[in-house]
Amino acid sequence: MQMHLLRVVGWSSAAVLGVLGVAVFLLVLTLVKDAALPTRNKYGLVFDAGSMHTALYIYRWPTDKENSTGIVSQVEACTVSGPGISSYADNATGAGASLKPCLDKAMTIIPAEQQRETPTYLGATAGMRLLREQNSTKAEQVFAEVAKAIGEYPVDFRGARILTGNEEGSFGWITVNYLLETLVKCSFTGKWIHPPAEDVVGALDLGGASTQIAFLPGTTIDDSSTRVVLRLYGTNYSIYTHSYLCYGQNQALKMLMASLHRGSPSPQQISHPCYPKGYQENITTADLYNSPCVRAPSTPSPAQVLTVTGTGDPAACTTAIQKLFNFSCGANRTCGFNGVYQPPVRGQFFAFSGLYHNFHFLNLTGGQSLTSVNATIGQFCTSSWEKVQKEFPTVGRTHLRDACAASFYTLALLLQGYKFNHMTWLNIHFVPQVANVDMGWTLGYMLNLTNIIPSETPQRVIGLQRSNWIATTVLLAVILILIFCLLTVICCQKNSSSYESL
Repeated sequence: MQMHLLRVVGWSSAAVLGVLGVAVFLLVLTLVKDAALPTRNKYGLVFDAGSMHTALYIYRWPTDKENSTGIVSQVEACTVSGPGISSYADNATGAGASLKPCLDKAMTIIPAEQQRETPTYLGATAGMRLLREQNSTKAEQVFAEVAKAIGEYPVDFRGARILTGNEEGSFGWITVNYLLETLVKCSFTGKWIHPPAEDVVGALDLGGASTQIAFLPGTTIDDSSTRVVLRLYGTNYSIYTHSYLCYGQNQALKMLMASLHRGSPSPQQISHPCYPKGYQENITTADLYNSPCVRAPSTPSPAQVLTVTGTGDPAACTTAIQKLFNFSCGANRTCGFNGVYQPPVRGQFFAFSGLYHNFHFLNLTGGQSLTSVNATIGQFCTSSWEKVQKEFPTVGRTHLRDACAASFYTLALLLQGYKFNHMTWLNIHFVPQVANVDMGWTLGYMLNLTNIIPSETPQRVIGLQRSNWIATTVLLAVILILIFCLLTVICCQKNSSSYESL
């Protein structure tokens, strides 16, 4: 009788363990069913043809999650050798040839069988806007050569064009908020959740020939020319954005030099308060007045040589830079600068491109107070040319020469231009990347044109299907019941053993 009971109990334990093992196997099989299938990736290429240089960004995303968030990754960023394509106005074929090394690199990254379906775009910004103003025929020739060069590669080339300033600003805004997942999030239950509007951040961009601001204001946007309405994931966003042509860093510093020249008592001498004391160089009037952004006082002689001498005077530097702007606003109107309407800044902002690099050079991207930032820049700008060369031996001559002017220009742009203050200053985050993706307009541009971001909220989250979730839940319940049964059998075994000993 006792032996029979033990055999029954032992058999029950083995049966429970067997059934439990089968249930666990089925659960694991259900969970990994989708993961076991090979994920096919798509690729996209975007050329950022800026005023100073061109870069090719290679993006990748899984095809089964095109309506999801945060799924686009940056595989590579290839910097094109040489200047921006607008610099090839007199050598259009050179613009196309300059792109080929980066295209060759892209072909080694993208699988051969997917290259012909890879959407490829080229977007040009302020440099080409200025060239179009100067000579539209030359601008068209540059684009023709660029398109010809890209057309030689087995990609789905979808055209080259000049972005408007508002597009550049709004695509930068899309990029940062897409990467931060502030537009929509997936909950644990698989539902799409729209974060509150306060989570959406603004974007601040500084290029070589233009600067952009884009954010979601807390008020109605009164000037329709600065309003862009985006429908993303079923939600409408009415964002403020504006691009200031000629107020990119390189063009602004060129305007600064021209302003100092016009105000100089000697037509051949320029005293530059933003250059380190002891620095000296010669420039020609042809180089100084070669841009639509720079107004010459009269018809200068192209061969005239000007001597530029640095004086290292922070106060005079700040004053000279502020003269580049018109900070006054009309009656009953809020504005940024030069009379352009702008509502008060609101929320958190991500600052990238030149804004980041200017402050990173002086280690000012760690959330320092405005007082600390001012003090650090002021101290640097009093240094002599000999001293800064010793302190930064690996930094290029031009970068080192312009560091003081660029830093003070960044401050003037953000404070007097965009109207940040001591309180809102700490809302600016200076970053080069988010989620290992370079900040800028290129990702937002590709997301928009490839419809990776849908206008409406997706019906479901791609992952485990509803039937799989039901099966998984049932199996978990069965496992819990079997575990309870197993514990009961073990208890019976212990009781049986105690009875036998008695």
